[in-house]
This record gives sequence, structure tokens and C-alpha cells, in this order.
Amino acid sequence: MKRNAVIAATGSYAPEWILPNAYFNEQLGEDVDTWLRENLTIRERRWCREDESTADLCERAARQALKRADLPPEKLDLIIVATDTPEYISPSTASVVQHHLQAHRAATFDLNAACAGFVTAVDVAAKYIQADERYQYVLVIGGYAMSKYLNPADKKTVTLFADGAGCVLLEAKTTTGQGFLTSELYSEGHYHDWMGIYAGGTHQPVTPEVLRRGDQYLKFVRKFPRELNPRVWERMVRSMCVRAGIQVSDIDHFFFTQININSIWQTMDALGVPREKAPTIMDRYGYNGSACIPMVLDETLRSGRVQRGQKLALVGSGGGLAFAGALFVY
Repeated sequence: MKRNAVIAATGSYAPEWILPNAYFNEQLGEDVDTWLRENLTIRERRWCREDESTADLCERAARQALKRADLPPEKLDLIIVATDTPEYISPSTASVVQHHLQAHRAATFDLNAACAGFVTAVDVAAKYIQADERYQYVLVIGGYAMSKYLNPADKKTVTLFADGAGCVLLEAKTTTGQGFLTSELYSEGHYHDWMGIYAGGTHQPVTPEVLRRGDQYLKFVRKFPRELNPRVWERMVRSMCVRAGIQVSDIDHFFFTQININSIWQTMDALGVPREKAPTIMDRYGYNGSACIPMVLDETLRSGRVQRGQKLALVGSGGGLAFAGALFVY
């Protein structure tokens, strides 16, 4: 039997500041609540306070997972933080989290695949465990503090995006009945300039002129094809099932990027599986980017709906465009 990466525990955290849709009705001077509820199911979301950052959210989620696994931080071998709202341009957010946790043995790095980052990082972590016996415990965290990059006057972004963090603790085990099955990464780079935060890097450093134009904020430059996510998500799930030697109907739970409820339902319908197999949290948390998949995974696990031995599909997508999928037996 070979070493494999098994989900030992999960954790999640959302800031305490709750913003209902009515907050934006008042701020924007129009009714956005009706559209958000009827089209996206969003009723409220969480934002960081001024003194909260991505590393703070990640730390709180991490402590939950470590407590549930009864694992001291010094046992961690690697911490990967998936985020496109990092603590700093440099150094990594993961190094800050390592220091806060006092996980002194853990190596650290960040991974940016936008909102596909968490599943991408899970893929990387699983393969570290499979390939190298020095890695026994790897903590993968998806952190998101996009409220720091929102234009308060842009109703297309300010009402949708929110903050949070979620994580999985992966443990190396010699088993044939649990753990990582397969994965798939995919990109369509020609969409790279359709949505993003385009100031602050080497392409466009922050200057007074950049700030005047508002380029430091998240922007939807062009509207993505509505069918894009469902088409790619369905294809990736089917492809992973073929490689894992299972049927789509064998998957017990599907965890998708929580940006659009209709994209999730369209994918489930196309796969021919009940919509109820894809839990959602966007109604209460808005869109949490790289944090949303581990957050909904953690909530579903804590509810008791996920049992050991069940098969899980994680499928994320984000700016770039980047897509990532992974199959696990929990």
C-alpha cells in the first residue's frame, strides 16, 4: 500500500461583521436586495473590520482544524495559503500564519490561482504527501479578504464579494480506503484581463494616477460567458471520474465555487445527479473566493452530512481563468 493524503480535519472562520443586503440598498440608493436574493440567493455576507486581515482569518480557521485533529502546531510539516488577497506583496501570508500558530517546523508558501487556488493547493499538498515521506501533516488554507479591494460605488462587485477562510488538514496514511483519488487543473489564459485587481504589481505599480482612476479595486472588465463554468465543471468532473474508475453517481457530495447558484444547479443537472448533493453557503456568506470551498466543506462536515468512506468532489474556478478539481474519499 502507498502513502496517501487523507482529510484529517477541517476548519473555517468568517468575520463577525455581518452586512445584510439592506446595507447596500442604503449605500447605493437603490434596491439591490431583490436581485441578489432572487438570482444568487445572497441575503448577507461577512466583511473584515479595519484591523482584520487575511492572515487573521487564516489563523482562526487553522486553529479550529488543529483543535479538531488534536494536533499541536509544531507537528505541521507544511502550510500552504491559497489567496489572491495576500497579507503583503512579499513575504508570503503563509509565513505570517506559521509565526502566529508557532508552527516552527512547518515550511510555508502561498499559491495564487485566484478563486481556484484552494483546490489547486490541495492538489499540490496531496502530491507532496504521496511523493515525500518527510511530509506527514500539511495544512492547506484558503483565505479571502476581498472587501479590502472593493469600490464602494461599484454595485457589481461590492454587493457580491465577501471575506472568510477555510482549511483542510491533510495527513499521510498508508491506506487503500481513504484519501486523494485524482485531480485536474485547467486554464484559459485568454480571459486573464477580464476580471481582476490590476494595480499593485509590476505591470501597474500603485501611483497617485492609478489611485485616482480606482485601478487598485477589483474590476469586472468584461462579462464572462454564462455557460463557461457549468461547461468546464461538468467536463472536469466526468474526466476525473474516468481516471478514478468511478461513476458520477458514486460521488456523494459536490463542493463548487460559490459564486453563482445557477451555475451549480446547471452543472448538477448536466451531470444527472440531485442538486441536493451540492451544498451551498452563499446565501449567508456571499462570495468568499478561495475560501468558499473549504468553508462549505467544513460546514457540511460539521453538520454530520458527510460520513467516512463517502466520495467528495471539489471543483473551483477563478480569474485567469483558472480551474481546479479534486476527488477524495473521506
